[in-house]
Amino acid sequence: MFIPCDSISRRQFTRHVAATGVMLLASGRLRADEPSAKPKLKLGFDNFAVRGMGWKAQELIDYAARLKVDSLLISDLGAFKSLKDSELAKLRARAADQSLGIHVGTWSICPTSTQFKKDWGTAKEHLTLGIRVARQLGSPVLRVILGTHQDRLTLGGIDARIKDTVEVLRSVRTKAMDAGVRIAVENHAGDLHSLELVRLIEAAGKDFVGANIDSGNAAWALELPLTNLENLGPYALTTSLRDTAIWPSEHGFTAQWTAMGEGMVDWKTYFARFAELCPDVPVHIETISGFPHELRFNDEQFWKAWPHGKPEGFQRFENWANRGQAREPHRALQGIDSKRAEQQYQRDELERSLAYCRSLGLGRKRD
Repeated sequence: MFIPCDSISRRQFTRHVAATGVMLLASGRLRADEPSAKPKLKLGFDNFAVRGMGWKAQELIDYAARLKVDSLLISDLGAFKSLKDSELAKLRARAADQSLGIHVGTWSICPTSTQFKKDWGTAKEHLTLGIRVARQLGSPVLRVILGTHQDRLTLGGIDARIKDTVEVLRSVRTKAMDAGVRIAVENHAGDLHSLELVRLIEAAGKDFVGANIDSGNAAWALELPLTNLENLGPYALTTSLRDTAIWPSEHGFTAQWTAMGEGMVDWKTYFARFAELCPDVPVHIETISGFPHELRFNDEQFWKAWPHGKPEGFQRFENWANRGQAREPHRALQGIDSKRAEQQYQRDELERSLAYCRSLGLGRKRD
């Protein structure tokens, strides 16, 4: 029965709501051990998904607003025309006007990685700059990487690179804590298995270091995306997600990233578990589709990058990969402007992925 709110007291209203709850419990429509509705996961994208556009931060914010997403990960400092505090404050206000959350990121902060660049000074100077940028933008995190799978073959292997990265992270702990910025280390391009990243986070200090979960990169580290989530979910601060197709090939397995819902990841199961492990972390889509990458683990040379042997969960990964069917790589249509074609392809992949995620119930903004 409808009771006008202005005709009852707060106490009467509370009793009415409580009674309604009892009736729902009695009817079996509401269980006592679960909430009536779970909050939706935040949905957004990583700007690398539309890298071909060459957009700077302001254009990315405007595009995100048009797409009506909740969050935007600007994963490289080069996307900012200026790193002056005053200019960053303007971008923060522009995003706030659109109720858009901003996460910010940068590149390798491991001084001995094959991917480390001196564009921003030393590794410590680079991190210090990133922390300042994140604070000015209102980003609670700074996403960084160690390197790529090539670092597993450097002197001392990945264990040495983890040690070097931990030392740099510890050197900025006070700066990060004072700024209210946590450092999110990504499992990037086969550099780190999820359990290796957990070891790095624990060694550096999980009070200010966590993970940027990349579901696509999980396959390059010989693990299932869901296994990757199980291990990193409790440490997650931000994400860069995409789907993966994988199949048996001559030297092992070949992986190829796809738009969301077009690969082999069970996203219903994935996001249900995601909501349990890290419900407040935004889902950023980072589509990098259309090219094959072979994991040549039938070659002896391959395992030199894995001195401790096959990683935990490898058998589950192998079983999953054996179920896949080969895919054709993406090829641009002939006779049209290649740059414009690539830009359209990237936007289509991202926007189709966002639509798929919304079909699963993700996203807090209404169309």
